[in-house]
This record gives sequence, structure tokens and C-alpha cells, in this order.
Amino acid sequence: MNRRRFLTLSGVGVVGAVAGCSSEADSAESVDSHPAAADLDAQPRRGELGGHVILAFEDPSCPTCRRFHEDTLPDIRKNIVDAGKGAYVVRTYPVIYPWGEPATQALESTFARDSEAYWSLFDHYFAEQSSFDPDNVLDRTATFLTEETAVDGEAVARDARERTHDDAVQADIQAAEDAGLGETTPIILLFEDGEFVTKVNGSVSYDLIAEALGERDG
Repeated sequence: MNRRRFLTLSGVGVVGAVAGCSSEADSAESVDSHPAAADLDAQPRRGELGGHVILAFEDPSCPTCRRFHEDTLPDIRKNIVDAGKGAYVVRTYPVIYPWGEPATQALESTFARDSEAYWSLFDHYFAEQSSFDPDNVLDRTATFLTEETAVDGEAVARDARERTHDDAVQADIQAAEDAGLGETTPIILLFEDGEFVTKVNGSVSYDLIAEALGERDG
């Protein structure tokens, strides 16, 4: 972060919130070497890597992740992704409520089949979050996928129960652990032109993200 950016953030009270969430692992300042960004190109994403990269570790069972998804993500999509300025990348990190783990298995099984179905299911988990529990999540997932996407929902549920794509699930968990991210989701890491900028936790505003990425410079 350059000195002008630091002073700008300090002036609006952002830097305290940002710096307070940093960890020692963030000394790896390149997107190519930061442990949280391992195998980044293989992760679900909206937009193209390069420019701004917003890497979010999210749990589908997490209410704070839902608020981030509902309140902040639309502005990220509009101002970063759709504007061609960078990418929003998701790594699922099931650490909050028990149903998040089978849901994460289902998300990876869906992504292996169809990326658009993955995003539809991701949205569905947040939209209907209060209706899921460990006993019904895979049945409800199967119904949703079969009725609303081109993916075979029963096949996804079967794969999730058998942990067919557990390697992908564990890779995301390992990336979070290797980066020392803790378990307060969502965890959002920001990169600009291949360089690490900062890490923030919680349902942070788009304005904070924009400040950190220099979108408010001028």
C-alpha cells in the first residue's frame, strides 16, 4: 500500500479496521505466493484475474457471509467485475454451522459439473439460509438443482454424501489454515495488480473495499 493510499484510508477511518484484521501470513505480498491464493485460477470466480482481485473465504451457513453477499457483493459485481476491473473469487470455508460442511461438499460437486449452477446454488444457500439443517440440506440441494439448473441434483447429493470432491474442499480449508486466517467469516483478501493489499473480516462495505483498492483515489 503506497503512502498516499495509506493517508487516504487513515483520513476516512478505514485503516484501523483493515490493519486490525491482518495476520503474519500476509507478509507474502504476491498473489502468486500468498498461501490463501494457492491454485487461485482453479477456484470459482466472477470476472478475470488481474487488476483487482477480491478473494473471499465464505461459509454458506454463516449469517454474516449472507449479509456480505446481499449488501456488498452487488456493488463488487457492478463496479469491479462487470466494469472489467478484476475478479471476485470464492473459497468455501465451512467453519460456522454444521450444515455448511455438506453444503460445501455439494458446492464443489456442482462446480465440477457446471460453474453457473454453482453460483445459482451458492446464491440459494444464502437466500434460504434459515431453512437448512444437517439433515435436510442435501435433499433440498438436490431438489433445487434439478428444478432450477441443468445439473442432476441427485447425482450432486450422492457425490456430496460420498465426499467425491473432498480434495477441493480440503484445499480451501488448507489454504485458510496456511494463511492463518482464523475462523471469523467472511474473510476477504484484496489484491491489486498481483500484489497483496490487505485482509478484512466481516460484512464490510463496498466503500471500504473500494478505498483499499484505490477505487476512491482521484
